Order: sequence, then structure tokens, then C-alpha cells
Amino acid sequence: MHYPRIIAHRCGGDLAMENSLAGLLAAKQAGCRAVEFDVMLTADGVPILMHDETLDRTTRCRGFVAAKTFEQIRACDPRVPTLGEAIGMCERLGLWANVELKPAAGHEVETGTVVGRWLARNWHGNGVVSSFSEKSALAARHELPQAAFALLCDVLPDDWQQRMQRLGAVAVHLDARRVDEAAARQLDAAGIAWAAWTVDETALAERLFALGAAAIFTDRPERMIDAFA
Repeated sequence: MHYPRIIAHRCGGDLAMENSLAGLLAAKQAGCRAVEFDVMLTADGVPILMHDETLDRTTRCRGFVAAKTFEQIRACDPRVPTLGEAIGMCERLGLWANVELKPAAGHEVETGTVVGRWLARNWHGNGVVSSFSEKSALAARHELPQAAFALLCDVLPDDWQQRMQRLGAVAVHLDARRVDEAAARQLDAAGIAWAAWTVDETALAERLFALGAAAIFTDRPERMIDAFA
């Protein structure tokens, strides 16, 4: 699996509103070739870019994402994009994308299924799919048998090989501050690409690249591109 070296976190990191089309454009303008964003379902099953289960922190809206229809969310904040809008912009800008499934509690399988079906019909596959929810990831994998998936976890679990096999994963994403040399050696010996999140200090990035990281996710893409691209 080929990874672009620097991946902008939540579309554009600190350059723009997180999980927004403005963030995708800002990432491209900063020189990024890759982005990551989170996908959650609205009450009427529309995949939108959103990290939190509530709208309060990142939008002009209030309440739970899973309790609002897409029309209600867009009425109070038109900046919230659909998955379709984000993928369309990524393709126009030539951006590799990590689509992270971020299901609301109780919607794990539904989220994976809906997003997986949409991607199967509309995505060219330039990127990778991941999720902390194994249920969501496996549901999406069922709909996307040919897509690239990454195992997403805080630290490398003891059963990482079995979990990768269940998911058909080709890479692993880990918490940057918890990556140790033993985990890096195991992945390197197995020929598995791995990436680390979320890296905003150049010293931490240097350590991770020295350990063999294929890529880092960052909220400071302009800083990391200047230092490492």
C-alpha cells in the first residue's frame, strides 16, 4: 500500500474548519497530496463529514447528529459537507483520502453498510477506509471487497494479525505517542505499512519516520510539508 508521506487530519488540520470542503482546498493549497476525514450518518441516513456525535463543537448547530436530518443540519450550517461533496472535491483536486467511519453509538453496522455501498458506487478508490469500530469496518468491507482498508487502533494489539486478516487490511494506523520500537519492528518484519496520528511536532515526526512510518496524520500540514515533503 503506497501512502503519501503527509496526511492532513480532518480535511485540512488547523488551516480551516475541520471536516470541511474549505479544509480540503486549504490542504491542497498547502501542498498536501492526502487528507483524512470522518464520516457519520444523519437521522435520515445521509453520510456527512463529522467527528463528534454532537454538532455543538464544530458547527453552528446544536444536538446529536443522529437525531437531525441532513436538511436540518444544512439549514443551520451550510458548511457541513456530504461524503459525496468531499469525495468529489478530492477527485477534482487529486487528493488521496482516508475515509474514517465514525458511527454514532448504536449505528455501527448501518454506518459501515451505507458508507460502503456509497463508496462502491461512486469512489475510484484513491485512498483507504478505516474505523475504530470493527463492526463498522467489517460492514463496509462487505460492500467494498476490492477497496484498501487499514486497521485503526490506539496501540498495536496482540492479535493484530488476526484482526487484519478478518478485515482484509493492508495497513495499520496507530496513536503516534504510543508507538514503540517493538510494534514498529513487528510491522516492518511483516512488510505492513503503518501510519501514525496525530503528529504536530517535527521531533515526533522524525522519530516516527526513523521507526519506519509510511505516513503521519497532522493538524499542521504546512509545517510538516516544509520539514519532510
